[in-house]
Amino acid sequence: MMGKVIILGAKGRFGRAAMHAFQADHWQVTAFARAKFGELNEQINFIKGDASDVDALSQAASGHDVIINALNPPYEKWPQLLPRLTRNVIEAARNSGATVMVPGNVYNFGSNMPVELTEATPQEPSNWLGRLRTELEEAYAIAADDGVRTIILRGGDFIERSQTGNWFDSQITNKVDKGRVTYPGPLDRVHSWAYLPDMARALVGLANRRSDFAMFETFGFPGYSLTGQALIEALCQVAGQRLKVGSMPWPLLRALSLVVGNLKGVVAMSYLWQVAHRIDGTKLQTALSDWQPTPLNLALTDAIADRINPRQDVTNTPLVPDQAL
Repeated sequence: MMGKVIILGAKGRFGRAAMHAFQADHWQVTAFARAKFGELNEQINFIKGDASDVDALSQAASGHDVIINALNPPYEKWPQLLPRLTRNVIEAARNSGATVMVPGNVYNFGSNMPVELTEATPQEPSNWLGRLRTELEEAYAIAADDGVRTIILRGGDFIERSQTGNWFDSQITNKVDKGRVTYPGPLDRVHSWAYLPDMARALVGLANRRSDFAMFETFGFPGYSLTGQALIEALCQVAGQRLKVGSMPWPLLRALSLVVGNLKGVVAMSYLWQVAHRIDGTKLQTALSDWQPTPLNLALTDAIADRINPRQDVTNTPLVPDQAL
């Protein structure tokens, strides 16, 4: 048995991936969520609870070696909930002595970020979501002086099989079975992607070595750095057909964001499709020298397996633009 881990937000996309990855590595896993869900099994301990209740959270975390903070409220609730949840997780970690591990993102760097993002890249958020994420990480950095160890693993947009409403499954590939994809930005900009099972495996690797690191550490998860063109060409190969490419109706989304709460966050982060960026993984590779990523074609095959029916060899098949991007 490698240790005991409690996963907060275990029902969410990253929480579920972490739950499976830690279990596969023979950790004793506890899932903490508001209600039971289908992917629980008899080897996983379940604790029903609300992370906004600091006493309940501290009690649940007691006796665990690692706390995975996979809590991710809807965008419109971030200002209200994110600081409170961060304080509660820090308090639970302080009481239990557990290491906190957090899946990070690239919001912190803002719309003027450089193409190459490293652990040393200045965090200069350009909107309220980025500022809240930066404040979250700063809170953990401050808590390190009080004995709370935290590891942040920073990744790009998720690629996964489960359809959870992320960009990849709900917008880009939701019509791939009909021979269509939708891309949110120009096809020539590099965008950072994280295959969720891989990122969760890397988190487990870091958890196994947590005592080797400083009290506050960040690692970049490189995943796949792909232009829109490269991603869609890879999807053509996996789907076994040419794919028509459509664009996102950003003007409509901006108008709707005035009345639809969660769309405000989506629109605020739309620059990520305009600004080229990739995450450097040198530090992670040094820490986990034996870790190997899943090849892109296998990750994409897994992610869209339920939506494709390969019919032909489409090597070097060109994209079919549907409208200007």
